[in-house]
Amino acid sequence: MEFAYEVRTGKSVDEAVAAVQEKLGEKQFSVLWELNVNQTLKSKGFDLAHEVRILEVCSAPKAKGALETNPMVAYFLPCKIVVKRVEGQTTIGLTRPAALMGLMGDERFDDLAKQVEADLSAVVDAAAQ
Repeated sequence: MEFAYEVRTGKSVDEAVAAVQEKLGEKQFSVLWELNVNQTLKSKGFDLAHEVRILEVCSAPKAKGALETNPMVAYFLPCKIVVKRVEGQTTIGLTRPAALMGLMGDERFDDLAKQVEADLSAVVDAAAQ
């Protein structure tokens, strides 16, 4: 299984981030914080040729249930959605929850991971349109 799901979009990075934020609410997820990698690196004296934003996203009810099932899941939370522009092409993607949760070897997470992955993949697809 691949570790990431990614789609192309004709949107700018700012437009794609706004679209992701809008679509997350429809699936009852929210952005906990946004990391603008370019600004962070620039503040440290480094320039990055690509534009990269990382959104840490969460569904509070799903996170609570997962943490109550096995507190070790905290190592995989929150979920990440990445919006980047490389060589003139913007993409929106996510780290696949099923791939991450599979590392735990705890079958109790199989259904939840698949559900979260389906929800976030739908967000990415909708935001890319």
